[in-house]
Amino acid sequence: MIYKFTTIINKEGKWFVARCVELGVVSQGKTVESAQDNLREAVELYLEDTPKAKKYSVKNPALITTLEVANG
Repeated sequence: MIYKFTTIINKEGKWFVARCVELGVVSQGKTVESAQDNLREAVELYLEDTPKAKKYSVKNPALITTLEVANG
């Protein structure tokens, strides 16, 4: 089964931290690509350990947007 999840990648110090929004799985890498690859592997392992009855299905993917706020 193919799943599609929302991923957010932020630079934290020397590392890129990748998060799967829907599952709460997190990984990291020294590049964006390696963080994404490591997250993919972590999510695959997460899904492998999840009983079939509890497999995650994204019916309404998360909406990622920006927010502009004036201060001062």
